[in-house]
Formats: sequence, C-alpha cells, structure tokens
Amino acid sequence: HLHWCNQWNTDFLYTAPELDQISAWLRKFGLQLNDIHASAGREKSWSSPREYERLAGVELVKNRMDMAARLGSDVIIMHFPSEPKEKAEAEAFWDRMRRTLDELQAHSRARGVRLAVENLDARSFPTLAKIFDAYGSGFAGLCYDSGHANLGGQDGPASLDPWKHRLIALHLHDNDGTGDQHKLPFTGTVDWKRLVPLLAASSYTKPISLEVVIGNTGIPDEREFLYKAFEAGTAISKGVETSRRGQT
Repeated sequence: HLHWCNQWNTDFLYTAPELDQISAWLRKFGLQLNDIHASAGREKSWSSPREYERLAGVELVKNRMDMAARLGSDVIIMHFPSEPKEKAEAEAFWDRMRRTLDELQAHSRARGVRLAVENLDARSFPTLAKIFDAYGSGFAGLCYDSGHANLGGQDGPASLDPWKHRLIALHLHDNDGTGDQHKLPFTGTVDWKRLVPLLAASSYTKPISLEVVIGNTGIPDEREFLYKAFEAGTAISKGVETSRRGQT
C-alpha cells in the first residue's frame, strides 16, 4: 500500500497523462493507493482571503479528489490552517473556510473521496472539533499525525481519544518532542503503549501507514531504513490486531 505525498505543498495540478502513468506504475509494482497527501496550496490556497485564490485552492483540492478516485483511493489528507486569535479575523476565517468546505462537500460526494484533516500542533484539535461538529463522517474525518501530537508537551493519545471515531487516515512517526523529526516508531517519545489500543478502538480500518524519513534516523543505507520501517509498521499492525481481539 502507498501513501502518495508528492507535490503535497505545491500548486501542481495532476493531468490525465500523468495519472495514467502513475496508475501504470501502481499496477507494475503491485501497489494499492491508500491515500493522498493533498495540497493546501501556495497561491492556489483554499484558505486565502483573496477570493480568486481561494477558488483556485478549491480547484486544487478537487484535483486531488479526482486523482484519488482515478487511482482507487477514497481519502485525501489536508493541512487545515490555524484559527486566528483575534475575534473579527476568526469570524472572517471561518466564513471563507465554511464556503470552501461546502464547495468541496459536493465534489467529495460525487467522487466518493473523503477529506481527512490533519492535526498540526496543540491548537489543531479545537479547530478540528468545529469541523467535525459541522460536517458528517461521510465527508470529513481525522488524519492523526502521531509526531505532531507529540510536540510541545502535548498528550497525543489523550488528544486522539475523543475523535477516534472520526479517524480515517494515519501519519505515524516518532520524535523526541522537540521537533517534527519523522523518525521510525519506537525510537522517540511517542507513547505507543497508549496509542496502539486507541488505533484498535478507532474507526480506522486501512493498513497502518507511516510517514517517516531517513534523514533523522542515523541509518545510512536506504534498504536497511526501509526494512526497519517495515518492521515498525508490522509491530504496530500486530499490536492493533491483538488489541482488537482483546476488545471483543
């Protein structure tokens, strides 16, 4: 299974010839698309106060929904901007984000592709709660990023627990709490003993998905890194399966 993360923070629009080639690669290597890390855009920004940029950003997200549907996936993952602290700015922010989400909801339904919003920092979950209260699980769900939830003294498992029934995507990785290091699971300070049972009790049913990079691991060899990533993912998957058996 594959988490597609290419062009996750650009204004790049995938076209039919590119999707045809990606589809051919997936078939060639026996891969199934799990989900896509879609782009909140730079100039095509779905949260922009400039209306033409916001509308262009909506088209960018629709492009990723189209891509997911074409390649056999049903989830795209998005970074949701932080709510401004000043009241007037916050009201304007939510006005345009509701328009954005409303415009995307119909496209989501037509394509059969849901929107997973990702926790980014300690301020994320109150913002995400407003989205989940306003939009049903057929459209919007949570992408839980275990590394982001481990930063700044956060209690990641406690943050996930109230929203585990909305979990539809995973970015699992580790860090030491001081930076977004995307290390292999079990090599940092993420509380996996508490997290794994929550994953087992959640609404997430797809394969375990890691978002790890080799740069901060100290592992020089790519094959060794990939093998260790596979081992870590397998350990989490087995832990989830064991926990589910214990919960039934």
